[in-house]
Amino acid sequence: MDDDAKMITILNGHRDFARVDLPSSIRDAGAAFAWDEFFAGVIRNHHTRTAYLQAVRKFLAWVEETETPLERISPGMVGAYFNQHPGSLPTKKLHLAALRAFFDVLVQRHVLILNPAATVRGERYAVIEGKTPEISRDQARDLLTSIDTTTPIGRRDKAIIATLIYTAARAGAIANLRLRDFVWDGSQYALRFLEKGGKSRAIPIRHDLQGYLLDYLNSFEWQTEKSETVLFRSGQGRTGQLTQRPLRNIDICRMVKRRLRDAGLPPHLSPHSFRVATVTDLLNQGIALEDVQYLAGHADPRTTRLYDRRQKQVTRNTVERISI
Repeated sequence: MDDDAKMITILNGHRDFARVDLPSSIRDAGAAFAWDEFFAGVIRNHHTRTAYLQAVRKFLAWVEETETPLERISPGMVGAYFNQHPGSLPTKKLHLAALRAFFDVLVQRHVLILNPAATVRGERYAVIEGKTPEISRDQARDLLTSIDTTTPIGRRDKAIIATLIYTAARAGAIANLRLRDFVWDGSQYALRFLEKGGKSRAIPIRHDLQGYLLDYLNSFEWQTEKSETVLFRSGQGRTGQLTQRPLRNIDICRMVKRRLRDAGLPPHLSPHSFRVATVTDLLNQGIALEDVQYLAGHADPRTTRLYDRRQKQVTRNTVERISI
């Protein structure tokens, strides 16, 4: 196991971070506390921690080859590093953000006087439209219709895919649902999601999705189960029966791919394709951007616009009218 893997294992296990070998520049500068604080205390998301750890380690390894101590790192050195950085523009942007955040902590802990990455400018990278492929309305309907619901697994899969479509939720948020998150308020059901960034939101359930969910839940005695029981359970081999084990994010992704294949739909589609289709469909109908933003769980409306594929449709319309 390499150093990064050891570090992530220790962090996730809440063990003493100081046992992991530090970069020599951090150790020589007496910055172990700041290093521990940043990676074990400041960054709470596992995926962000992993990405930032790799970015900072790569930069410090490059610096150490020049035998430059931590306190002598300059903005020029950071700029020179990114001039020879082999990564893509999004990767460079991520790595620069990691260095800025890391050096901020070193400044706060008086290891450095100034942040050498603060004034370094990254290359321009503007995303106008997301890369996730969109599933069409007819394709989504065909997919739902193609699922055999004579088994609990079939009812589960139809309920999950309908939830992806009619709530615009991420697969990870759906995998995290518990029975307590299927809420009845006296007049309608809602699903309570815990999304990225610790955001919690409740999405009302439309009538057809309610039917799919209840059909699935009635496959077992869900009303007598403990509230913390997972909502969507894994299957037992090819028996079509459910187990007590939770369905993971990766399991949902594999299930969707399998159902797409069985329905004869393009294999490049994914669970995220439903979010694109739902956002575009609602915006096409004139639903306010802020309402669609809330449904999708985006903190910034610019992120919601990345899911809007109406721009692509207009572009195709335009080029078809070229009379050459």
